[in-house]
Amino acid sequence: MAGEPQADCLFCKIVAGEVPATVVRESQTTVAFRDINPQAPTHVLVIPKAHYPDAVSLAAAEPQLAVDLLLEAGEVAAAENIVADEAGPGTGYRVVFNTGSGAGQTVFHAHAHVLGGRGFNWPPG
Repeated sequence: MAGEPQADCLFCKIVAGEVPATVVRESQTTVAFRDINPQAPTHVLVIPKAHYPDAVSLAAAEPQLAVDLLLEAGEVAAAENIVADEAGPGTGYRVVFNTGSGAGQTVFHAHAHVLGGRGFNWPPG
């Protein structure tokens, strides 16, 4: 059932404390932890505690939880000192949702990648 923990989901196991993770923030509805295969100096995953296979299904079922996830991504960026400001080049961050295996999603539990600490080129991918 959507929203319920899934026994075979790595991120549900992290939420339950069954699998260790380097947690950087936790709210009532989300957990943020460092990616084990970072693609930037700052690479933190923000996940809802409830299980949804991707960001679209999360937003459709629980729009407020999707908002919580995005707000928490911003809090992570602030805590990691990667929010864009007058500090100079290299500041700022990306929030990325991969949806589907063809787009690089490997864990089918909605999650946002917060990436920063280096410059990025456009277009990505």
